[in-house]
Amino acid sequence: MSGFSPAFERLGAALAAVVLQQQETLAEFLPREDWSADLTARTYASGGVTVRVSLLGSYAAQERTWLWGWANPQFGDAHPAVVPTLAIRALGERLGITEFTTPEVDLSWYDGPAGHGGELIAMAAGGVLRGAGYIGAGYDGGSAYLHVDDPQVPAAGWDPIPVPRLLAGAASLFPHEPRLTLAGLLSHHRIAYRQSDELTELRPPGGGGARALFDGLGRFVDWQADRLAPAAPAAVRG
Repeated sequence: MSGFSPAFERLGAALAAVVLQQQETLAEFLPREDWSADLTARTYASGGVTVRVSLLGSYAAQERTWLWGWANPQFGDAHPAVVPTLAIRALGERLGITEFTTPEVDLSWYDGPAGHGGELIAMAAGGVLRGAGYIGAGYDGGSAYLHVDDPQVPAAGWDPIPVPRLLAGAASLFPHEPRLTLAGLLSHHRIAYRQSDELTELRPPGGGGARALFDGLGRFVDWQADRLAPAAPAAVRG
């Protein structure tokens, strides 16, 4: 395969801004210092903080391939760290997302803004599982990607201020349809909106209004806010 499938691109576009925002929240909560992981116990510890994780898969730098945890002979789909991720494969089967059902995905073709194609698979997979974000844990020859599923990690709350930055970052990684990216972010935060080809209007909680403008090719070009509502406090996952 050369290039991601259309189904994967569309899903990634819908989830990318949500994932990027949650990654920022996770980075503030979890120190990135010397770390250790016990996948049988489903724990990852760094800087004195321990969180519950599951295994998404791993990226091999030399081969430039992504290997799902359920396809890794060291683990398999019955491993405690893998079982919570099997919903990703099930979704792939239902929606025809080959990246989620192929045991080892060839990413040697990828030459984009992410460090490697495995980052985008980890992003999309983490978005499917929701949760608190994902961690890239480096090892000799590549990186293992862990999904954080722990109620002690705060959930990112609605904040209109970083929306333009999140949209720009998401569109650089998943440029399929920026309007879908914004719709995914707004739906995630339960923000009412009205969307047309070149304009998305929303009414954030706390009053005021905001709108995102897109050009004739669907690219995000501007964000306007009448009055920015204060950021909602991050909700703790229960």
